[in-house]
Amino acid sequence: MKLLLINHYAGSPKHGMEFRPFYLAREWVRAGHSALILAASYSHVRSTQPDPGIAQFNGVNYHFYETPTYDGNGMGRMKNILSFCRQVWKDADILAREFEPDVVIASSTYPMDVWVARRIARLAKAKLVYEVHDLWPLSPIELSGMSRWHPFALLCQKAENDAYRDADVVVSMLPKVHQHMAAHGLDLSKLHIVPNGITLDEWSEHGEPLDAAIQAHLATQRAAGRTVVGYAGSMGEPNALDVLLDAARQLKDKPLSFVLVGGGHLRDKLQARVRDEGLTNVAMFPAIPKAQIPSLLKGFDIAYIGWQRTPIYRFGIAPNKLMDYMMAQRPVLHSVEAGNDPVAEAGAGLTVPPQDAKAVADGLLKLAAVPADERAAMGRRGREFVLAHHTYPVLAKRFIDAVS
Repeated sequence: MKLLLINHYAGSPKHGMEFRPFYLAREWVRAGHSALILAASYSHVRSTQPDPGIAQFNGVNYHFYETPTYDGNGMGRMKNILSFCRQVWKDADILAREFEPDVVIASSTYPMDVWVARRIARLAKAKLVYEVHDLWPLSPIELSGMSRWHPFALLCQKAENDAYRDADVVVSMLPKVHQHMAAHGLDLSKLHIVPNGITLDEWSEHGEPLDAAIQAHLATQRAAGRTVVGYAGSMGEPNALDVLLDAARQLKDKPLSFVLVGGGHLRDKLQARVRDEGLTNVAMFPAIPKAQIPSLLKGFDIAYIGWQRTPIYRFGIAPNKLMDYMMAQRPVLHSVEAGNDPVAEAGAGLTVPPQDAKAVADGLLKLAAVPADERAAMGRRGREFVLAHHTYPVLAKRFIDAVS
């Protein structure tokens, strides 16, 4: 089978996020299929931008279309989106004729790429697949306060409705989307759930040695008998790290140490809070290479992941960092209210309400008081859950089964 995957933000281990297109395509290639990923040359989520043109990484073929850079979510980003879609639209006949895909997948977070994918699929007489990361325009409406009558929201709504009408298959990473999609015209017999996951080879070895400064700090905290509460990942509004700092302030006199590792547009603001409020029990470090993440997580006694309290999560969550926490066998403090809860499903930690610093503080104290062997059992259950349901060989096969 030949699969053409259109994901504006697709990355690789060399370039950074998004990783899912690479990991799925690599498993497809290993299973004997052919895959080509179409992506933009510039994406705000990558750590390193690729050169425009044809490239290959670990057997996965890419075509990076040259697109303008941008900052934020204004007109610059819109021009970037339009540039990418316009160029792929122009190449539709070439892609259909030369690659001859059996399946064309629209997977760019925003839904407008479904029009481009539909054009290629029709020319190639291929199946059209719409892959849903987040529900647009509902996500910017509910998370960012965008008016549903905003021109961009109306454009996204038209594309979403068209996708549900025209796609042969809809794949969703979110598990509780059925009612929403049906309300927008989807025949639910087309819907398949394929969540996020992890790649086994990143966990088969010990990983790269951890950054020396972080390693030294973790060793110092452990030598002082403190329980290390860790967070690794992006630092933006959805991650509710202000709530974690509020909890850290409440726990200043307790033997807990908070370690936050990552980047993101709120990092400087959070670091200023740590400094200005004298949160000596909190240390922040810059983002580290993905290959160091297993080594970092081994240094945490408890891993934290938090969310905003927002209705959009009623459709479910599929966070990559949670899969990493569970693969590292860390007990998890999960601050969330959502349509699903992998931590509770796996018995891998404790779940408390979101945006509630006292609940987070109390939950951390409760987990810290759990005997070490019980916390280790939580960690083992988390890893077993991921291995059973969230590895890319499993997910890639589920995807192929859905589109076959």
